[in-house]
Amino acid sequence: MNQQLKLKIQESLSAVLPITGIVLALSIFLVPLEVGTVVMFFVGAVMLIVGMGMFQLGAEMAMSPLGEGIGVQITKAKKVWIMAGVSLLMGILITIAEPDLQVLSNQVPSIPNSTLIITVAIGVGIFLAMAVLRIVLKIDLSILLIILYIGLLFFSFFVPREFLAVAFDSGGVTTGPITVPFIMALGVGLSSVRSDKNASSDSFGLVAMSSIGPILAVMLLGFFFNTTEAAYSQTEVVAVDTMRDVAAAFALELPHYVKEVAISIFPIIAVYLIFQFFTHRYQGRQRVRIVVGFGYTCLGLVLFLCGVNVGFAPVGTILGRELTSSSQSWLLVPIGMLIGYFIVKAEPAIQILNRQVQSVSNGMISAKSMNRSLSIGVAVSIGLAVLRILTGIPIQWIVIPGYVIALIMSRMVPKIFVGIAFDSGGVASGPMTSTFLLPLCIGACESIGGNIMTDAFGVVALVALTPLIAIQIMGVQYQLKLKKQKRITKPENLIPEDSDLIIEIEE
Repeated sequence: MNQQLKLKIQESLSAVLPITGIVLALSIFLVPLEVGTVVMFFVGAVMLIVGMGMFQLGAEMAMSPLGEGIGVQITKAKKVWIMAGVSLLMGILITIAEPDLQVLSNQVPSIPNSTLIITVAIGVGIFLAMAVLRIVLKIDLSILLIILYIGLLFFSFFVPREFLAVAFDSGGVTTGPITVPFIMALGVGLSSVRSDKNASSDSFGLVAMSSIGPILAVMLLGFFFNTTEAAYSQTEVVAVDTMRDVAAAFALELPHYVKEVAISIFPIIAVYLIFQFFTHRYQGRQRVRIVVGFGYTCLGLVLFLCGVNVGFAPVGTILGRELTSSSQSWLLVPIGMLIGYFIVKAEPAIQILNRQVQSVSNGMISAKSMNRSLSIGVAVSIGLAVLRILTGIPIQWIVIPGYVIALIMSRMVPKIFVGIAFDSGGVASGPMTSTFLLPLCIGACESIGGNIMTDAFGVVALVALTPLIAIQIMGVQYQLKLKKQKRITKPENLIPEDSDLIIEIEE
C-alpha cells in the first residue's frame, strides 16, 4: 500500500473510532439495535475510513495544487474583472459539484433540487468573487464580515419562519469536501504573490465569505416557495439477515454514488484541462500526480458517501427517534454533545484545514489545538440544536447573539485568527453533519411531534456558528500569552549573564 495512503487511513481510523464506539455503547445500554443494523453501521464505518483516507490524499495531490495555481495565475493577470469573473465561475462549478448540497436538497421538500442547487451555487460564486477582490484590494476581513452579517441578520426577520433554518443550513453545507480544499488553496495562491505582513492572514476568509452568499440567496428564494405544508420522507433502514444482504445493500447503492461523484467531479476536471491548456503550469510528474489525485478523490468520495449514507444516516435517525421516545428524552442533550465532540474529527475537510493552518502559521497554531477547539465548539452546537427540538426555541434566539459575539470578538483577536475562525465554521459542517447529525435531529423531532422545518433543520447552521467563537477564544488566549512572553523578555526584566552582581544573604 502507498505509504502516504496508509498514513491517511490511519488518521481516518483514529478520527472515526470514537464515534463508532459511542454508537456501539448506546446500542448496548440505551437503544438496543438489531444485529443487522449494527453490522450495516460497522461496514459503513470501514468504507468511511478508507474513503476519507483516499479523499484526503487525493485532495492534497489534485484539488489544492489546482486551486493554488489558479489563484496565482489570476493575480498575475492584474485585471480585476478577470479575477472576479474566474472566481464567480469557479464558485458556481465547485458548488454544483458539492455532495453535501445534494444531500440537503434531497432533504428539503417543496423546492425542486435543481432550483435550490443553482440558487446556492450563484450565491457562492458571487461571494467568492467578493472574497477574492477583498484579498486583492486588502480590505479588512473583520469589518467586511460585520457589515455583511448585520445585513444578513436584519434580513432574517422578514424571511418565512419555515424557511429560515434551511437558509442558514445551506451556508454550512456548501463548504464541504469538494469546495474547501479548492477554495482554501485559491486563497493561498492569491496571497502568495504578495509580500506584505498581512499576506498569510488574508489567505484565510474565502470559505467564510462563501458561506454567506448561499444564506442570502436561499432567504430570497424563500419568498417564492411555500414550504409550510412540506412533508419530510424519513430515511428507511435496510433490513438485512445475512452478510450477503449487507453486501447487496451497499452494492445496490454504489452505482448511484459513482454517478453522483462523476457528475460532481467532471466540471473540476474540465477546468483543470482548460487551465493546463492555456497556462502549461504543471509539467511531467506533476501532471501525473494531479491525475492520480483526481482518481483518489473520486474513489474516496464514492466510498465515503456510500458508507455514510447507507450505514451511518439510518442509525442516526433510529438513535434520535428512540432516545426521545422514552421519558428520559433530556438524555439526548449530553449524548448529542458527546457525539458532536467526536464527530467533527471525522469531517474530511477539517483535517485539510488544520494542516493548512499549521503550515501557514509556521506551527504557531497546531493542528491538535485546532481539533480541540473545534470539538468543543461543535459539542456545544449539537447540545443547543437538541435543546431547540425539545423546547421549540426559534433559531434566531441562538444565531443572532452567537454572531454578535463572534463579530465583536473579531475586533479583538489577531487578523489570522479571524479568517481561520470564520473558515472553520463552514468547514466543520461537512458530510458527517448532514448525513448523521441531521437525521439524528429529524428522528428526535419526529418522535416528539415537532415541526421538522423549523426545529430539526438548523443543526448545520449551529455547527457552523460555535467554532467561530471557540477559535477566536483560542486567539485571545494566544494574544495574552504573547504579551506575557514579551513582558518577561524585556531587557529591564533580564539579568545579564556576565553580571558581577553578588547577592549576599546575612543570617
